[in-house]
Amino acid sequence: MASPRRLGAPDAKNRTVLLDAAEQLMRDEGYAAVTSRRVAEKAGLKPQLVHYYFRTMDDLFLEMFRRRAEQMLRYHQLALASEQPLWALWELNTEPAGTALTMEFIALANHRKALRAEIARYAEMFRTEQIKALTAAMERYNIPFEEFSPTVLMVLMTGATQTLVQEQMLDMTVGHDETLRFAEKWLTYLEGERRPEARVRLGSRTQG
Repeated sequence: MASPRRLGAPDAKNRTVLLDAAEQLMRDEGYAAVTSRRVAEKAGLKPQLVHYYFRTMDDLFLEMFRRRAEQMLRYHQLALASEQPLWALWELNTEPAGTALTMEFIALANHRKALRAEIARYAEMFRTEQIKALTAAMERYNIPFEEFSPTVLMVLMTGATQTLVQEQMLDMTVGHDETLRFAEKWLTYLEGERRPEARVRLGSRTQG
């Protein structure tokens, strides 16, 4: 029996370059543009190197998603641990670039079962942590649990932010200003005016 084909080291520079190139292609042109030839071309590397580091395109997509999900998990942890967690969570969920990339992964998952399972696993992890943080915030701000369920509020908040970002991508803005004013009014009521120094900076592992 033939031994498994040897793969490049997981911490190799070229592997990271390929992942960066694939993510940029997906962000700019959609998941259909992410082929081994286009990824190699974008990375400035030979096409055969794509399959030197990733056995299949499924493996490439999975690693792209996991890398992005772990990064977003760190941002969520920073947001939920901040002095204004509800503000931070709202801003994180309405960040256009990240949401656009997530929607591409979800669209791709309709065709790739392994990716679908991984997205669901991370999504449940995010949701569980968010509900814990929202529950703590509601206790802090004396929001009555009999009127507002943390789980339902979290689902509604996630749905609202995703809808806003998706519609903005289509240049649809009807009702957006009113929705944003409503959200900002209640966030200000609960946590005060947004303090710039408390923001979670995307692209950084630190807060401030």
